[in-house]
Amino acid sequence: MTPWNFLQTQVLGMAWLNDAIGAGLSTLGLDLSTRLGGSVQFFLYDVAKITLLLCFLIFLISYIQSYFPPERSKRILGRFRGLGANTLSALLGTVTPFCSCSSIPLFIGFTGAGLPVGVTFSFLISSPMVDLGSLVLLMSIFGAKVAVLYTIVGLLVAILGGTLIQRLGMERHVAPFIRATAGVEIDGPQLTQPDRLRWARDQMTQTFRKVFPYILVGVAVGALIHNWIPQDWIATVLGSDNPFGVVLAVVVGVPMYADIFGTIPVAEALLFKGAQLGTVLAFMMAVTTLSLPSLILLRKAVQPKLLALFIAICTVGIILVGYLFNALQPLLV
Repeated sequence: MTPWNFLQTQVLGMAWLNDAIGAGLSTLGLDLSTRLGGSVQFFLYDVAKITLLLCFLIFLISYIQSYFPPERSKRILGRFRGLGANTLSALLGTVTPFCSCSSIPLFIGFTGAGLPVGVTFSFLISSPMVDLGSLVLLMSIFGAKVAVLYTIVGLLVAILGGTLIQRLGMERHVAPFIRATAGVEIDGPQLTQPDRLRWARDQMTQTFRKVFPYILVGVAVGALIHNWIPQDWIATVLGSDNPFGVVLAVVVGVPMYADIFGTIPVAEALLFKGAQLGTVLAFMMAVTTLSLPSLILLRKAVQPKLLALFIAICTVGIILVGYLFNALQPLLV
């Protein structure tokens, strides 16, 4: 086994954990070849794997975040203009909250600080869609090529979407109360290394408590799909024979609310059952970026015209990404 394969299968994929859980269940007398046995193994393995990776990643990302509090991030973004500002804003989104609802307060703060609305929307699009945690988890399931390309195209959607919003001059469609807060600057205290470690630990604990229920639901749905739903059904609806599978996946994903950690097990099971790669990735993007609760929150911050433009940009971008990955699937999987 090459070092890269070892990293992919044993470190990120934790194949050893799956083998250990399977051996334990077999010792207890559970037949893993049955639907029930396979479901139990899938559930325990994915919950354990995602939990271990999640806690490590949240701690690491939170520690990095401690060097970029909101006020400092605003000052850094304020030094750039044009495409460079949108690019930096999208990159900043990769080390910030894991779900769209958590990103909106930061979006409001950045916009209220006087940053161009297109720049803040680049952040709002990228934050739930392409965080560093999703990159590692995608590598553990779909491989490095899929994970890296997913991150690149997600950033492109965020950068181009924010740029378009800026070019269309949508600042006037931001809620007046947000603009009224412009100019307020509050610097936080200087953190020591122990402070940063404690803060990262607290962020890990709080975030894990918030997302763990979605992980359980997502893995349970994944186990159901993986072991109980006939492969022909999935292949017919979301496979290559249905040219509208990507659109259907986006339409189904939008009303849901979950972060990427809860949607990855579902995507994994759908892919295993015959759904196309781009279709399941489009589903993930729709759930994490365009969830109905986040759109309701965003409506309080922007007027309907800007909200509709945001939805249209994200929807078109996600659908195009889905079809791109479907076309490239033979080269990626």
